[in-house]
Amino acid sequence: MNHGTEEMLTLNPKINHIWAYDRKKIQSKKFFNRIKLEFCFLKSIRQQRYDVVIDLDYGDRGAGIALFSGSKIKVGSSSIKSLLVRNTYTHKLPSRKGKHIVEVGLDAIRSLGKKPKNKKLEIHCSLDDEMFVSSLIPKDGFIHLHPFSRMSYKEIDAITISKIIDFCEFDLGYKVVITSAPNNRELRKVDNLLNLCKSKPVDLSGELTLKQTAALNKRAKLFIGVDTAIMHVSSANNVPVFAFFGPSSVSTWGPWDNDLQLSTYVAKGGVQKNGKHTVYSENMDCIGCNQHGCEDTYNSNCLNKLNLDFIKKNLEIIATKL
Repeated sequence: MNHGTEEMLTLNPKINHIWAYDRKKIQSKKFFNRIKLEFCFLKSIRQQRYDVVIDLDYGDRGAGIALFSGSKIKVGSSSIKSLLVRNTYTHKLPSRKGKHIVEVGLDAIRSLGKKPKNKKLEIHCSLDDEMFVSSLIPKDGFIHLHPFSRMSYKEIDAITISKIIDFCEFDLGYKVVITSAPNNRELRKVDNLLNLCKSKPVDLSGELTLKQTAALNKRAKLFIGVDTAIMHVSSANNVPVFAFFGPSSVSTWGPWDNDLQLSTYVAKGGVQKNGKHTVYSENMDCIGCNQHGCEDTYNSNCLNKLNLDFIKKNLEIIATKL
């Protein structure tokens, strides 16, 4: 996996080792040093003598790593283009079209002739992280809001977010706790957001690690946000989600319900429910376009025209079940 994402898997007792590929570090090196680091990475994997290698991506790099691993059983995509690695896989994954991403991952098990016994998502936090966040959050229940994404075209406008925060605090009676990534773009947007709010939410933006954010989320009554990693963390924590979707496909990336263990989302707009989770998209023909904003502007019209009254009405309904 790419370096920086490994925290999604660390502390999981079912995982023995995580191989993190530090793309940024390797690409910053001069040509021969880069080749050396690439070779050392591949050699380390080959030395493990794995019986089975599963590649859930559909690029040539993953196929090359699988080939170099020396494993007899290799599972991967049937759409590899490179002639050098096209015939790498002994078992081919079926088409992922129209499937939720959880089912896409489990297709690797099915391709080996096995049936998944459990479709529950998990994320594991340390006791230290649990204790650290316990001193930062309200004791009588709160709503966790993570309003931004690494991809800005998935975000809704700050004015709408500020009004949602005020509604949660003044009308629903829940304290809102805000988190964000520790990067300048998101932190500037949080500052603007707080200036627009009439209420005073708890601002923890940029202060927590991914695992600390997961530990905080675990104690929330509700998560509100966009299609981002923290939304999936909330699903793994069994915390109800209210998420806004635009360019990304709800049927593929909608929050997974661990109790239901299946996806009922379809690729259309409006309000959709999947177990305890709720997704809201505008009723527009272009919903789920998978583009980087309208005309690749990193600004999505479908997320800038949300009906605030409709959002409040749905949050009111959700709040009665918390």
